[in-house]
Amino acid sequence: MDGEIKNFIKVWITVITSLCYCYYIVARMIPRGMMRLLSLLPIFYLFTFLPSNLNTLHLGAFTAFFLGWLGNFKLLLFAFDQGPLSPPPPKLLHFISIACLPIKLKQDPPLNTKNNKNPSHKNTPKPKICDTPPSPIITHDDNPTKVPKSILLVIKALILAMIICAYGYRPSLHPYVILSLYCCHLYLLVEIVLALAAAPARAIFGFELEPQFNEPYLATSLQDFWGRRWNLMVTSILRPTVYNPILRISANIIGPHSVLPALISTFLVSGLAHEVMFFHFTRVHPTWEVTWFFVLHGMCTAFEVVVKKAAIDKWRLHRAISRPLTIGFVAVTGFWLFFPQILRNGVDVKVIKEYSILVHLVKANLPL
Repeated sequence: MDGEIKNFIKVWITVITSLCYCYYIVARMIPRGMMRLLSLLPIFYLFTFLPSNLNTLHLGAFTAFFLGWLGNFKLLLFAFDQGPLSPPPPKLLHFISIACLPIKLKQDPPLNTKNNKNPSHKNTPKPKICDTPPSPIITHDDNPTKVPKSILLVIKALILAMIICAYGYRPSLHPYVILSLYCCHLYLLVEIVLALAAAPARAIFGFELEPQFNEPYLATSLQDFWGRRWNLMVTSILRPTVYNPILRISANIIGPHSVLPALISTFLVSGLAHEVMFFHFTRVHPTWEVTWFFVLHGMCTAFEVVVKKAAIDKWRLHRAISRPLTIGFVAVTGFWLFFPQILRNGVDVKVIKEYSILVHLVKANLPL
């Protein structure tokens, strides 16, 4: 374990050094465009392969997500003077936090110009760091919970602890019950870790941050699940890097149906990024099942868009029906395509074992 902590520190020292290069040299000396993109290629390589130096799943998987996915995509936008890193924030620590942590700064609300026919450009509000258009695939209002988010997070942490304790009875549980626990475990773990990772940026720098999850178990459609509720950091990054460019290109070719290739392409890129993450914690060649999981969801979401446009609000399923249908579809397709590679390579067993190691480590270092 000591060796793993040392490797973890070395990885993040390398990350910080790389981001210093981006902040002091790339941002100030290299113009945006292809030249800046070429200057960032070594950083893309480092961020993609640095997580391979970590052997524990919890440290390696989230480092791969922060660097190989969020970090690389944010730097890709930065190469063309777009995204949350452009213009570069005034302080290096702000730049580093935004580049490699799962955070998105809130934007200033737009001013009301209803009674102002000629609003001045100077009075137009600017986003604090990034300017990302709202998702074009969101179609209905949100239902935010009335429970304070901090209390809700504590409740979710307790539920996660109960799930981990339930793994001690795995031999007595039906495989489908175990898979259901894995689904809940994945969601709760990701949300809690992302919230904890963002907490220092909020506490130290006073950032006002967008939520990272929005109660995905309340989703009433695939559009709602992927576009507005599940892992919103990924949504906010894939929209300007993949969805919007494909939408503009396809609009000139197929016109009003351009949203369909844009959606499917976005899910395809997400699937490929997941394959890279899966490689880091399985260390085996990809089987492409995870990619097909996201391609399937992209196709189904595109079909959902077509059906909704054809219906034009003539009918809509009640939420009591659409919610279980949505979550059921995500869970069943996850059992079919997302989890098999994890189960075949014993990743689930390794995760459970890491919790046992952590418990023993805490007991050994805490006076009881």
